[in-house]
Amino acid sequence: MYRKVIFPVDLSHIDHLTKALDTAADLAKHYNAEICYVGVTGTAPAPGAHSPAEYAEKLAKLAADQAAAHGVTTSSKACTSPDPSIDTDKTLMTAIKDLGGDLVVMQTHAPSAMDYIWAGHGDTIAAHADVSVFLVR
Repeated sequence: MYRKVIFPVDLSHIDHLTKALDTAADLAKHYNAEICYVGVTGTAPAPGAHSPAEYAEKLAKLAADQAAAHGVTTSSKACTSPDPSIDTDKTLMTAIKDLGGDLVVMQTHAPSAMDYIWAGHGDTIAAHADVSVFLVR
């Protein structure tokens, strides 16, 4: 049913993604699908990575660690944006299409009053993607 799972990831919140990472791995095992971990980074140095190349290395390490931990096939794609604060949703949507993903699994936060003003990334991806989206809370 699914052959490529896209997992949007914010490496600065990796410690809060365990449930979603496990869910993606379980689904990938069940469907014998690949998981591609996709992250968006800026061009300027940031606390998580000093360059887009360093960010790509960290994302590739996450993919390799998940493959070893869960016995699934993984890959990674680091996307660079001049301003991730406004481009993340658009960049992720492009990556989902370009990578040929047919399922997106992503962590979402508990809803709050701010969600009535600004939608979260998960909300936006679920509303606009042409593929199935599984939001894990």
